[in-house]
Amino acid sequence: MSVWLMTDAAMDQHASPGHPERPERRAAAADGVRDAAGHALLEPAVEPIDRATLEAIHDPAYLALLGEAAQRGGAWLDADTYIAAGSVRAAELAAGATLQAALAVATGSATVAFAAVRPPGHHADRARGSGFCLINNVAVAVAGLRSRGVAERIAIIDWDVHHGDGTQAIFDADPALCYASTHQSPLYPGTGGRAEGGSGSARGTKHNRPLPSGSGDDAFGAAWRDDLLPTIEDFGPDALLVSAGYDAHRDDPLANLEVTERGYEEIAVLIGALSGRLGLGGVSLTLEGGYSLDALHACAAATVRGLLEGRSSSMVRQ
Repeated sequence: MSVWLMTDAAMDQHASPGHPERPERRAAAADGVRDAAGHALLEPAVEPIDRATLEAIHDPAYLALLGEAAQRGGAWLDADTYIAAGSVRAAELAAGATLQAALAVATGSATVAFAAVRPPGHHADRARGSGFCLINNVAVAVAGLRSRGVAERIAIIDWDVHHGDGTQAIFDADPALCYASTHQSPLYPGTGGRAEGGSGSARGTKHNRPLPSGSGDDAFGAAWRDDLLPTIEDFGPDALLVSAGYDAHRDDPLANLEVTERGYEEIAVLIGALSGRLGLGGVSLTLEGGYSLDALHACAAATVRGLLEGRSSSMVRQ
């Protein structure tokens, strides 16, 4: 089994002094992947996302706005979301890395492919960035898998502490996209109620499980083990993509869901095993939130260990 780490230091050009979404996050997550992967690790070069795939998700006028802001030296989209001179390049690399990771798994080149990227993506809508996010990396990866004929029916697992409102909005009416999320509630962005199940023919393909503050590993694990992962298995996806935010960790300064690295590892074991039962090549992930550097390192490592363990167990049973 091989582990691909997709990351690039050029993403660190996206920076604003004192902001919690800072360059050190990428390095912390990447080092965690390296520690867990050991001799199975490969680190291919990252290529920026191509324009056609990017525009399959984002409005060209919005992308032009981002480019103009970067050329001016930076701007703020809202009180939380900044653009620096190097932000567009960083975001294009982040989206490219996420697609490369998804393709590596879908084509059998990697068992686990982790895009340790920034800026994160799951709050970005088609024509709006917010919540520290500029380009919706996981949504762009879905578009790339589909346009290349690699996968059509896709499931997104989102365990960030904040609901991925941008991802859900982009795919809300898409019946071939299963979105499943646990997130702290009440908390930014205020969306992700259980009743939000998708629209039109996609009704029943979006699954939100808001959790109260302090839920910890038990409630987090039960939501995935007993509810969301069986639902994804019933959906029968051609690919599994994870929006891997680690701000639900008990040490994170921006939330208080109180999950530990052990909680992430236990769910990763189940996801790895699920990918085996579904006959998939493995699981790809893209970094979302997480603002404690120590927690990012520990959780990324725990996730990779868990996914590999789950894959191994499913192969033994087969």
